[in-house]
Amino acid sequence: MSALPGRLVLLGHPVAHSLSPVFQNAALRRAGLPLTYEALDVPPARLERVASELRVADAAGNVTVPHKETFGRLCARRSPIADRVGAVNTFWTEDGVLVGDNTDVGGFEEGVVRAFGAGRRWSRVTVIGAGGSAAAVVAATERWLETKVLLWTRSVERAAALAARFPHVQVATSREQAMAHAELIVNATPLGLAIGDQFPVAIQDLPAKASVFDLVYQRGESAWVRAARGAGHPAADGLGMLIAQGALSFERWFGRAPDREAMWSSVRN
Repeated sequence: MSALPGRLVLLGHPVAHSLSPVFQNAALRRAGLPLTYEALDVPPARLERVASELRVADAAGNVTVPHKETFGRLCARRSPIADRVGAVNTFWTEDGVLVGDNTDVGGFEEGVVRAFGAGRRWSRVTVIGAGGSAAAVVAATERWLETKVLLWTRSVERAAALAARFPHVQVATSREQAMAHAELIVNATPLGLAIGDQFPVAIQDLPAKASVFDLVYQRGESAWVRAARGAGHPAADGLGMLIAQGALSFERWFGRAPDREAMWSSVRN
């Protein structure tokens, strides 16, 4: 963007709002930018109206569950990766229209490296879910050589539609098939956002040597990640991905990288 946005916002799930304003506002303060990043809880029925209001306000921001796919359709222009994913998590206003991008793909790639080390790749990955976040994970794994992905979700129709767009993806027909040979299991559903939510996969059903990556994040890690690590699995939650995609979004909005250490320090306190 050539000028500061008129407003900087996050749209989506109220629990998913909890840390993004913390680290984005820390980055804004460190950069000396006169903006405040605010979270908006927008019901799906009001999303189109709010998107129009944000366009008029020359706004920029992020989009989280459950709006990523719908918001993408409301953008007049999208980046190639946002089109490939079919979902938008980052947007800004340019020439009077909303422009959408997807930094979840790069955020996932950075989060995996932070969690498990550079150069680590898996030949068999199971992704739980078939929404916008799952699509970003699938798009990232498309860049990994000789990686096959199984989707496991309650919505077989959504999974089939996602798999049809990516040659390296198939739909698992049962939990047993999804887990049988998985080397990396990724939770790309909101399960775990609320305290007391069930685990995406019972710990006893995880393959013995599988790594676990949960896109859900909480202070102190998600319960699923803690339980998986306690059972001997390499495991990480989505905080590293969250910071990374947020930093990439910051670059899209302002044309410069944020101070990532300031972002991390704000969520460690």
